[in-house]
Amino acid sequence: MSSVHRAHGDNTTEFTIANGKLSLGAPDGWKRVQPRSRIVETEFAIKPIKPDDQPGRMTCMGAGGSVEANISRWYGQFSQPDGSATKDKAALKTLRIAGCKVTLIDISGTFKDMPGGPFAGGQSIDRPDYRMMAAIVETTDKGNYFIKFYGPAATVEASSQGFKKMIEGMVTTN
Repeated sequence: MSSVHRAHGDNTTEFTIANGKLSLGAPDGWKRVQPRSRIVETEFAIKPIKPDDQPGRMTCMGAGGSVEANISRWYGQFSQPDGSATKDKAALKTLRIAGCKVTLIDISGTFKDMPGGPFAGGQSIDRPDYRMMAAIVETTDKGNYFIKFYGPAATVEASSQGFKKMIEGMVTTN
């Protein structure tokens, strides 16, 4: 049985995925906001940490495509200042949490931000010194869920342990 620390008070923000089957507790200080896109089920804004001026963003959605195809797409959203392959600099690991296979990925570099989303056809904005931590949760009956936390490197670093605890603390609700 997995136990999870759930803080009490105004900063507690729990959310579920897989039609309520799995529950996660977002880190203290993360603010739940209206998703910018219809395909995003849950979104949080993370206050920037100096010297950053852009907030971090965490999105959660169920989506199609294989785990490998999504990871490859994420690699493609980053470029490296030295021209090397993003894939070679990313960290990837797989865990079992709450009965699900969970793939964790950590990518840094220049992020090609698409404010309207990858399918909106808008212009991308290059954001140097960005980082993305993500988890792909594979459920047996509800499909895959993609939890992405990205933003300026210092802001992501400041909440990196909170993100890991949130993912590792995922529990079943029934």
